[in-house]
Amino acid sequence: MIENLIIFNAHVVTPAGFSARCGKEMGRLSILDFATVEVTRGIITYVGASRGEERDGYYNRYWHFNARGRCLLPGFVDSHTHFVFDGDRAGEFNRRLRGENYLSIMQSGGGIAATVRATRKNSYYHLRARAESFLKQMSLMGVTTVEGKSGYGLDRDTELRQLKVMQSLQNEEQRRVDIVPTFLGAHAIPEEYAGRADAYIDFLIDDMLPYIAGHRLAEFCDVFCEEGVFSVEQSRRLLTAARKHGLGLKLHADEIVSLGGAELAAELHATSADHLLHVSDAGIRQMRDAGVVATLLPLTAFILKEPYARGRQMIDAGLAVALATDLNPGSAFSGSIPLTFALACLYMGMTVEEAITALTLNGAAALNRADKLGSIEVGKQGDFVLLNTDDYRQLTYYVGMNCVTTVIKRGVIHPGL
Repeated sequence: MIENLIIFNAHVVTPAGFSARCGKEMGRLSILDFATVEVTRGIITYVGASRGEERDGYYNRYWHFNARGRCLLPGFVDSHTHFVFDGDRAGEFNRRLRGENYLSIMQSGGGIAATVRATRKNSYYHLRARAESFLKQMSLMGVTTVEGKSGYGLDRDTELRQLKVMQSLQNEEQRRVDIVPTFLGAHAIPEEYAGRADAYIDFLIDDMLPYIAGHRLAEFCDVFCEEGVFSVEQSRRLLTAARKHGLGLKLHADEIVSLGGAELAAELHATSADHLLHVSDAGIRQMRDAGVVATLLPLTAFILKEPYARGRQMIDAGLAVALATDLNPGSAFSGSIPLTFALACLYMGMTVEEAITALTLNGAAALNRADKLGSIEVGKQGDFVLLNTDDYRQLTYYVGMNCVTTVIKRGVIHPGL
């Protein structure tokens, strides 16, 4: 569903460009006071000074929306989530509070394996209803585009079920959030392949990738490149095969130990490498030189009580940094955009301007969509968030609280708070 819309009296705050912003460029925002933004058939066709919206007959085929001087930003792009799943892992959360670590819980049958067992048991319709509920909550916090990963099936039927749920939600005409699907069959080694990780990679390459690519169920392939999960060589083999099928490449990289995932992402020119809590200095440099977006997930570090990714150092090194929530049932059962903003600035050394770029234009770049999304510029999709203030710094100052009042998707107004 698309619309013709005139937004006037807007305090426009946006990064600029049709590709990822790197290093110091992340802190540069374009700010226009009392601006007008025109959306024609869902695409931005004008940004600038007033063109006389209140004249009789002016744009009589457009809806008119008065922003009343409040901040208008590009819609937020949450470029790393796992929002299609079933099951509850509150018990594991409390085990971690008592001192157990994430890997020990996985080794005892918890972690991803617990969610896999729950997700395999449930129907397409059950998974779809729960996923739709998450999307509604995301929209209220200003998310207009989200990446969703499979990875809680680890078998043919359930992995396809997760991807088909996302495909169905993306095909809804009146959707408030666009979905970018990612195949994460290499999220963990399933119980039936215990001790046979190479055989499982063979299964993904031979049986899953051809079907998923042939039916256009995913745009990206991801892999959990981590000690005790998939090695650098296994990850390389899977991603190389995925590229041959036309899929973009992503990695869960260097989250728990410094394994070399960032270096592999650079070698393969992946679109993004995500997590990066323990990335090496060499990995940062190589990602920068290869044009890989570093997608950082501060909610996960916060919930796991791990050191935060070195966002400040990455930006100072000239890297393009994106932020995302990592909504998932285990390590980050939260899709809070407000808390993501706050943690990035409070504990990762990012400025509010850099965080805005990371959650808009660079988030879009992490999904190969910076030419279409992530900034308020002519030719981009008409996706916006309107804040309840004329000061964009409230995004981090109003810690953990939502200051989005209205979401506009392809020119269609969706009231928020």
